Amino acid sequence: MAFQEHSYRDTWVEVDLGNITRNVEQVIRSTGQQLDVMAVVKADGYGHGAVRAAAAAVQGGAVFLGTALLEEAIELREAGFDLPILVLGRTRPEDAETAREYNISLTVFQKEWLEEAAACMAPGQALSVHLKTDTGMGRIGLRSDEEIIDFLETVSSQPAFDLEGIFTHFATADEQETSYFYRQHERFKEIVELTGKIVQLPPYIHCGNSAAGMRFPDRCFTMFRFGISMYGLTPSAEINEELPFALQPAFSLYSRLVQVKKISPGESISYGATYTAEKEEYIGTVPIGYADGWNRHHSTNGGYVLINGEKAPIVGRVCMDQMMVRLSGPEETGTKVTLIGKDNGTEITVLDAAERLGTITYEIPCMISKRVPRKYISSRN
Repeated sequence: MAFQEHSYRDTWVEVDLGNITRNVEQVIRSTGQQLDVMAVVKADGYGHGAVRAAAAAVQGGAVFLGTALLEEAIELREAGFDLPILVLGRTRPEDAETAREYNISLTVFQKEWLEEAAACMAPGQALSVHLKTDTGMGRIGLRSDEEIIDFLETVSSQPAFDLEGIFTHFATADEQETSYFYRQHERFKEIVELTGKIVQLPPYIHCGNSAAGMRFPDRCFTMFRFGISMYGLTPSAEINEELPFALQPAFSLYSRLVQVKKISPGESISYGATYTAEKEEYIGTVPIGYADGWNRHHSTNGGYVLINGEKAPIVGRVCMDQMMVRLSGPEETGTKVTLIGKDNGTEITVLDAAERLGTITYEIPCMISKRVPRKYISSRN
C-alpha cells in the first residue's frame, strides 16, 4: 500500500512505525541476539502497509523479510529492499524465473515442482529455495523421511537451485498446552538431522512464529519469523503473561462525527429499524462501514467507540459506508472518534475488537480495507 500523503476521508488508520521498530529491537534483545529475525510483512504488513512496516522492522534489526505471495515480494524489491526475501506460500513453477530475476527465495515442498521449474528457467544463477516440512500443521510441506530424502537428492543434483533454508510451522505455539508443540519440534529436529546426512545443512533453519520465538527462543534454530507480534499484537491472550517484554501496538483506527442529531423516543436507527430510542437521545453518524472492513457484528455484540474518552455504543446496523453511535450529549461535527486506540486515558485494543467478533487479533487489521488511508507516525521522534 502506497503511503498516502493526503486523504479526502474523515476515517483513517494511524500506524506507529516507531513501535514496530521497538518491538523488533526488544525481541532481538530478549533472544540474546542469537537468532536472525525474519520480519513477516505478508497481507500488506498485516494491514499496516508492507513497505513502511518492512522499513521500520529493518531499522530495528530484521535481516530477512517474509511474504505470502510472489507479488508481495516483488513490491518490496521494487521499493528498494535488497535484503533476503522469502515467499512463504507456494509459487507456480512457471514463475520461478521471475523470482530468480528479482533475487527472491521461494518455498518448495514438491519434487515435481523442482523438475517443472528447472525446465522453465534459463541457465544462470541458482534460485534460492527453502524446503517446507509438515510436522503437524497439516497445511503444506513434506512429511515422510522418504519424500524428504527424495526431494533433497533432487534439489542437490539440480544446478538451478540453491537450498538456502529448511523450515516448519507450529500449530499450537500460542497455547498453554505444549505437548503438541514439543511433538512437532521433536519431529523437526529429526528432519534437520536427516537433512544433514543427505546434504550440507543450509544457513537458515527456522521453525518459530511469534509465539515460539518469544516463548522458546532456544528451540528456534538459526532464525525465527516475527509476524503478528512485530505489530504489537499478542498471538493469543492465554500466553500474555509468558511474553518476555511488553508489546507496543502499532495500529489505531479513527474517524470523525459527520452529523449529530437529536431524536425522540420511539424513533429508530439504520436498516431494519433494529434500534429504537426509549428516550430523547443524541445520535452521531461516523463515516465507516463494512466496506471498510468494520464488520456488521460490531453493532450486535456490544460494540462501542470512544469520544472524548467516554464510551459511545454503536446503535443500529453498521451500513456499508457509515454507522451510528449514541452520544452522551451534543457533540460538534468533526469530533474525533476512536474505534481502536487510546483516547483521554481510555483504550480500545485490537484484542477488544477481536473478542467482540469472536475472532483473533490477526484478522482485525487485515480486514480494514485499502480505502481506509494509512497515516504514519513514529513515537520514537
